[in-house]
Amino acid sequence: MKLLISVDMEGISGVVNWEQVKPGTSEWQRFRRIMTEDVNAAIGGAMDAGVNEILVSDGHWNSDNIMIDLLDSRARFNCGKPSPFAMIQGVDQQVDAAFFIGFHARAGTQTAVLDHTWSNATIANVWLNDLLVGETGINAAVCGFFDVPVLLLSGDQSVAREAKDLIPGIHTVIVKEATGRFAANCLHPKEVQSLIREGAKFAIQSYQNGQGSQVLKIKQPVEVKVEFKSTEMADRTQIIPGIQRLSGKEIIFTSEDMPTAYQMFRTVAGLAG
Repeated sequence: MKLLISVDMEGISGVVNWEQVKPGTSEWQRFRRIMTEDVNAAIGGAMDAGVNEILVSDGHWNSDNIMIDLLDSRARFNCGKPSPFAMIQGVDQQVDAAFFIGFHARAGTQTAVLDHTWSNATIANVWLNDLLVGETGINAAVCGFFDVPVLLLSGDQSVAREAKDLIPGIHTVIVKEATGRFAANCLHPKEVQSLIREGAKFAIQSYQNGQGSQVLKIKQPVEVKVEFKSTEMADRTQIIPGIQRLSGKEIIFTSEDMPTAYQMFRTVAGLAG
């Protein structure tokens, strides 16, 4: 069985502010190690359940956060940017299932640590065929195109609820209870890692027994609506052929499938910023 583990940083053990996830800070250096340990727990649990091939994709910022020298040597590591599938690099390589480790809630979610969607500076909201989504939904929908179910997600209670609403049957590990955007009641990293390992093993065993989560399928062609945080950002993106301006801050476009929609969304998000 081949597993893809996509990793973000805002939902990692103990993270509650931007300094802890911003490359170059001393706090980022500290939480890089904790991030790697959270990932190792997921690898360990998956391997305990019989997974024999694991790809880990670093999906945060410049995709160079996980400490490769501390990463479980049984996994292969996708890092650096840009890459064709960004946070889920490797999803098109005959993967059977995916885990989302360290994820966060979509922009605008109440009581969620560091809530945002793709870019805290530019993106206010994203819809796929009128379905309001964050990074969990966007990435899970691309996984769904390749018939890859997302079996496990770790993060705070708000992203766990978001995932369960989108993906019936997904197993979640709540690593902290958010009390605000920059505050949470956090479990000790060692306790979190034990929970992640147990959760990973359970998620794989459930999948093997035919009781895993459903694949998130988005009807094609895919209509993507993006609300930016300012009119200037929409101004920059409306020059792209196929983009329709809906309002001061909103654009819409249609793509033939989810991988194409994913690439286009990343393009407009980058241009807007």
